[in-house]
Amino acid sequence: MKNKIAIFASGSGTNALNLIQYFKDHPSIEIKVVACNKEGAGVLDKASSENIPSFVFNRASFKEASFLKKMEEFDVNFIVLAGFLWKVPAYLIEAFPERIVNIHPALLPKFGGKGMYGMNVHKAVYDQKETETGITVHYVNEVYDDGEIILQESFELNGEEPEAIAQKIHQLEYKYFPKAIEKVLL
Repeated sequence: MKNKIAIFASGSGTNALNLIQYFKDHPSIEIKVVACNKEGAGVLDKASSENIPSFVFNRASFKEASFLKKMEEFDVNFIVLAGFLWKVPAYLIEAFPERIVNIHPALLPKFGGKGMYGMNVHKAVYDQKETETGITVHYVNEVYDDGEIILQESFELNGEEPEAIAQKIHQLEYKYFPKAIEKVLL
């Protein structure tokens, strides 16, 4: 059975694009759709440039179980959060048990939770004078950044500013996020 992925994203879509390109000719994993909660987000242009269908939704529709019809419409059986900032509702987690994964730009359980994304995380890592940071790929449950960890990759810090941390994090994300998804699906 082919694994058919919906990518949920809120922003520029660099991780989404990386995943789309990585799985473009994969024999058993296919990106079916990009779902976005922000009109005009860069991820929509990236999906279009790669001929991947996309749609935009609002908070009210996302909270309704009827949202599942969109996943059925695209025949999705796995969801990847790639820079998606909203909490996933319980009905969606129940419909996709251990079939939703997220990437977080820190070594969970540190620097997780509501509001901890992007530069907020990198600034917190810097302010706490951490000696290492990295990425965590994890299953999604009802609590922000609390699901079972699938993969962590890290690097040592030597006083790098948040912007430099962000660049190193992106490199880890691009390299390891697709591999973590393959690990779970194959």
